[in-house]
Amino acid sequence: MFTGIVEELGEVTRVEPGEGVTRLTVRGPLVTEDAGHGDSIAVNGVCLTVVDTSGDEFTVDVVAETLKRTSLDGVEPGRRVNLERAMAAGGRFGGHVVQGHVDGTGTFLSRDPDGLTRFACPPELSRYVVEKGSIAVDGVSLTVAEVSREEFAVALIPTTLRATMLGRNEPGDAVNLEVDVLAKYVEKLAAVHLPPAAVENGEGEEDR
Repeated sequence: MFTGIVEELGEVTRVEPGEGVTRLTVRGPLVTEDAGHGDSIAVNGVCLTVVDTSGDEFTVDVVAETLKRTSLDGVEPGRRVNLERAMAAGGRFGGHVVQGHVDGTGTFLSRDPDGLTRFACPPELSRYVVEKGSIAVDGVSLTVAEVSREEFAVALIPTTLRATMLGRNEPGDAVNLEVDVLAKYVEKLAAVHLPPAAVENGEGEEDR
């Protein structure tokens, strides 16, 4: 499990496509200092398993399903990425429950001078996004400021803009989205009490 508090900006140094799996090597001195085989590190919000370490670099295998669902598809050497180690027992819970299981991708739209940043969000995910709720964007735990059926906005402080890739996004860039897992559990538990069509369409009271 992760908390969405990025520890450092890393850099993809090597990409090795293979049959059914792509091997990535990432430079990240901080997250690598105590990493070992089998440990989990979130790369732009994607939970990946360390298969090797060397100096300040670690290597992970990314399966086709992960590439299909995330912005890691087509990643090239030189790309900067957000990195976070899995939360240690007894560690500070600074963000929210982040599994590293990306639900899909959104698109960076714009950022206002005051830091209000907008992202396009697929309708099938926006049903889980609520104002003042939590969402992980490229692995960064954020609080939703505004939300509509096709986009949402978050207010980013200068520290987040400096310390993560969110301060370097350009309009049109794909970002990984992980909605609050609690919302998905609530929906499943409530589904037995709702008309099937409402569940399938993601309708709430405001839609009816």
